[in-house]
Amino acid sequence: MTSPDDTTGGVGPGPEDASSGPEAVGEPNGPTGGTDDFDVDVLEAELIDGIVEAEGDPLAEAEAQRDEYLDALRRLQAEFENYRKRVTTQQADQVARAALGLVEKLLPVLDTLDLAAQHIGDPESSDAKALVAAASQLQDVLAKEGLERVDPAGDVFDPNAHEAVGQVPAEEGAGESSDGPTVAQVLRAGYRWKGTVVRPAMVMVTG
Repeated sequence: MTSPDDTTGGVGPGPEDASSGPEAVGEPNGPTGGTDDFDVDVLEAELIDGIVEAEGDPLAEAEAQRDEYLDALRRLQAEFENYRKRVTTQQADQVARAALGLVEKLLPVLDTLDLAAQHIGDPESSDAKALVAAASQLQDVLAKEGLERVDPAGDVFDPNAHEAVGQVPAEEGAGESSDGPTVAQVLRAGYRWKGTVVRPAMVMVTG
């Protein structure tokens, strides 16, 4: 026969002691504060971010340095292109000035040949033909290089290309042109070098 003490008052824990069991005591392993709450991936990412912030991103630094070098190279290339163009322009200007200086020195020679051709005694003589041929050949060579003879007899007077040194009376019935006075006589031919007047023609105009 069992006594009431055997069923209700034994050494086993009663209902009031249930809160002191292993499940209640083990809160660190429970759902609110155990080691299971630490996310290893998040912790690793935070550590990497901290290292990057402390030491800098090597890849970003390399890319920034690369961009800096490329910008410097582009600036250097642009400066070189500008320098090359400037030198080329200067060389072309020097060649043009040298050619113009030579042409200006040759103008008195052409004037002398013109005067000699105007005062030839016998235009059919061998000397006269040789002189005319030499003058024509020289003028042709210079014309191919850009020298243009300005010989405006009968043209309308152009103050940009003609230098009037006197007037001659207009012939009866031949009034002045509606565009202005005309060139009656050319005393000395003028010349253009590649489109630019290097010496105006010396002329007499109707007046």
